Amino acid sequence: MPAEIKISKKDLNEIAADYGFPRVTGVHEIHDASDNALYAVDTVKGKFDVKIDVVKSEIEVKRELDLLTFLRKHAFPCPVPLTDRRGRHYRDWEGRSLSVYRHVEGRSVEPEDLSSAQLENVGRVLGELHLIGKAYKKGIDNRFGFDRVAEVYFDARGRLPHYFKKIIRTLDEEIEYLNHYLEGKLPKGIIHGDLFPSNIRFKGDKVVVVLDFEAACRGKFIFDLATAVNTLCFENGRYSLKKFESLIAGYESLRTLSLAEWDAFPNELRFSAFRFTVTRLRDFFLNPIDERQRLNKDFQDFYERLRILRRERSGGMEPILMAMATGYDYRKYQRVKAVEKRSGR
Repeated sequence: MPAEIKISKKDLNEIAADYGFPRVTGVHEIHDASDNALYAVDTVKGKFDVKIDVVKSEIEVKRELDLLTFLRKHAFPCPVPLTDRRGRHYRDWEGRSLSVYRHVEGRSVEPEDLSSAQLENVGRVLGELHLIGKAYKKGIDNRFGFDRVAEVYFDARGRLPHYFKKIIRTLDEEIEYLNHYLEGKLPKGIIHGDLFPSNIRFKGDKVVVVLDFEAACRGKFIFDLATAVNTLCFENGRYSLKKFESLIAGYESLRTLSLAEWDAFPNELRFSAFRFTVTRLRDFFLNPIDERQRLNKDFQDFYERLRILRRERSGGMEPILMAMATGYDYRKYQRVKAVEKRSGR
């Protein structure tokens, strides 16, 4: 959390009044929001959340709020941006954009504690996002496409510590590999881009809200699903076939993957692991963040995933690769395409 972002209880009371909330009784600063300042605010009649964007420009904030409003109109479980008395979804706060959301109660679950039912529901919600997002025609730039991530890597590469020679060699090889083997002509639409456990809230097995649409953009659906596999189906240093199968079952209950997507899945897993390794390396060494975030956002987590995906160490990938190689059902895919055509999706 950027140290310079501060907001007082007096400020929050003024904001609460402007949004029709009663007196503020308590404030909790949420520390897992890396790209913004986030506060959960208690009042005598319920809670609301305040977000102050640190990275995004005003135009990018507008696009994110417009997407959230669109998704909510289609009953997707995402944050609800509220309007103040002047009908604004955001306001200027010391040169940054401040927005307010109705608080949704729910609990986050660590990856190792996710049940099969919860993972199925996460997969279903992700499939729902991809289907709903097909109707969203406004463009949202992908800040984390391959070219952008490569640019971030080359910018950071020369400034990494000298003892990172082996890691740099691995990342050099990976960027060369991905440049040749990533497939661009795959189904695209609105993706979340950052589906970590900390961005999902549950009530029992049900997903009640998906948070943090900072990285949402128009991108490949299979990349979004690969990121979910990397973040939700990895425990104790290994990929879990059981968790993978539950997540995919939920997703394919709404949207069946094409043969091309199944073929691209392993490389998208690699790109997802590479993307988070690179951006976390940059943040870890080059951006001023506090020590708590350094521990929470350690690049090694995804570097180790990348090593497994590159077959440099064992880690449960063989069963998942076999599942990918045999996961395509042509007849089921044709049935789903027919249903989508009839429904106009």
